Amino acid sequence: MVPRYSRPEMVGIWAPENRYRIWFEIEALAAEAMARLGVVPEEAARTIREKGGAKIAAINAADVERIDEIERETRHDVIAFLTWLAEAIGPDSRFVHLGMTSSDVLDTTLSVQLTEAADLLLADLDAVLTALKRRAYEHKYTLTIGRSHGIHAEPTTFGLKLAGHYAEFARCKQRLIAARAEIAVCAISGAVGTFAHVDPSIEEFVAERLGLVAEPASTQVIPRDRHAAFFCTLAVVACAVERFSVEVRHLQRSEVREAEEFFHPGQKGSSAMPHKRNPVLSENLTGLARIVRAAATPALENVALWHERDISHSSVERAIGPDATVTLDFALMRLAGMIDKLVVYPDRMLANLESLGGVVHSGEVLLALARAGILREDAYRIVQRNAMATWSKLGTPEGQNFRANLDADPEVSGRVAPEVLDAAMDARIHLKHVDHVFHRVFGE
Repeated sequence: MVPRYSRPEMVGIWAPENRYRIWFEIEALAAEAMARLGVVPEEAARTIREKGGAKIAAINAADVERIDEIERETRHDVIAFLTWLAEAIGPDSRFVHLGMTSSDVLDTTLSVQLTEAADLLLADLDAVLTALKRRAYEHKYTLTIGRSHGIHAEPTTFGLKLAGHYAEFARCKQRLIAARAEIAVCAISGAVGTFAHVDPSIEEFVAERLGLVAEPASTQVIPRDRHAAFFCTLAVVACAVERFSVEVRHLQRSEVREAEEFFHPGQKGSSAMPHKRNPVLSENLTGLARIVRAAATPALENVALWHERDISHSSVERAIGPDATVTLDFALMRLAGMIDKLVVYPDRMLANLESLGGVVHSGEVLLALARAGILREDAYRIVQRNAMATWSKLGTPEGQNFRANLDADPEVSGRVAPEVLDAAMDARIHLKHVDHVFHRVFGE
């Protein structure tokens, strides 16, 4: 985790103090469930909760260092924690972790951390969706040129562009909700997952108290297909972040200048060129998206563990868990802010739309000629001929716009009335179904 790209609330989920709090909660809940079954004395379960709870509530950097010190000797993180905890609980500590194995604690804790991270990410997505919706309605009818292959295609509206991104992020939210549900599982099943030393009701008790569900068939570990689905979902969200960022980067290019990131008072774009206004936020988001996506492949490779378990997944998850969630959390909030303050230039959009002399209306002119009785193949040839004549002579003294070339073409002027061409070359024709698309996307 790089502090520059981290927010405290998400970082806190992965802090050692929080991890140990969850470890303790699992152990305390398991002891209480065992006390209900008569496996552990009720007084011992209360002592574990009270003395252990007081210890964990006050955990600080010195305690973390003490646990690390024990681990340097034991070479086992869970045993180090249990040893540290026993120092506070006393003799009743023998009832802690009874019949359990380390993965019961570690895997269930990771489930809690990932669900907590998902909740923050879902709130982040809501912020992005709110910003996109507001700006989409603001520019619902703002005409701009649509591009395919980076080349002018036909007119659209900037609001429709934003509505498309909104729909994508709405899908991302639903995927993340599903991924959260899939990862919200608990395993307290003992060595190789047979419940030989811990009753299944204990797992159900702990799961319910933690807001999880019991893993149907753990093999000492929770199957890693769940985790793979979670991190792949984060990767898809990162793709949505990058797609929007790439759009902004293009629109802010000097030759385009249709929209740009907000330039703060006092902000500097270049150490050498004072005039520069660079798309630094969207470029940063493109880079951060790569980091999040990088977690998907190792998460997929974690699925195939040996037999009932190995620990090849452990080192991977210690890295990708915090890195992917912290980075995506930061990226989504940066994106929401960027969208909210994005500076849009409608006049420049309109100027760009008409910058090719009207050839962007060729599709509608083609339809007009076809409706006038000209075979489509012939109509295409006529329209393309006039479009290419316009394109090739743009900016030259002998150049004419698309409409003038069409008017001078006898195959057009003799077949299609001027008012029909006027209608075909009116960009507002592309507004007629904007409301329909907005209703589909926003449901209003």
